[in-house]
Amino acid sequence: MAIKHIGQRVGVLIDVQNLYHSAKNLYGARVNFREILRLAVSGRNLIRALAYVVRTKTGEEKPFFDALTKLGIETRIRDLQEFYGGMKKADWDVGITIDAVRIAPDVNAVVLASGDGDFLQLVEYLKNQGKRVEIMAFGRSASSRLKEAADEFIDLGQTPAKYLLKGR
Repeated sequence: MAIKHIGQRVGVLIDVQNLYHSAKNLYGARVNFREILRLAVSGRNLIRALAYVVRTKTGEEKPFFDALTKLGIETRIRDLQEFYGGMKKADWDVGITIDAVRIAPDVNAVVLASGDGDFLQLVEYLKNQGKRVEIMAFGRSASSRLKEAADEFIDLGQTPAKYLLKGR
């Protein structure tokens, strides 16, 4: 466990789809975002917390978006794209990357809650800017290269009960 200085200014970026699918596929459960945020901040100065979410046509996820906002997490919402033939797509990788680069000058540490290996170049860029980069994800579904590149990898799968909500 690396030292987390109390005075550190931290930005938290949560790839909701990545954590959601990992929790669902590995544990058949939902993510406890209150605990995710608490662990990400770890007593430091939270500058911004952003969650990247996808809205479907039914709008059934609105209570979930409201719950994130109540936790003090700003939601970035993108509509699910549905293509001819039934393929669906909602990719936040570029949006997360742009926001990380944008907030980097205002923070000492960036916590990225995602195991997506597509963020490898972002991690390297932030570290080159002198930022501490922490990755939080369920280890079994996280990119090994992403884990290695981070200053710290926090495996939510070591204590899954703490970071998951019981099914309905």
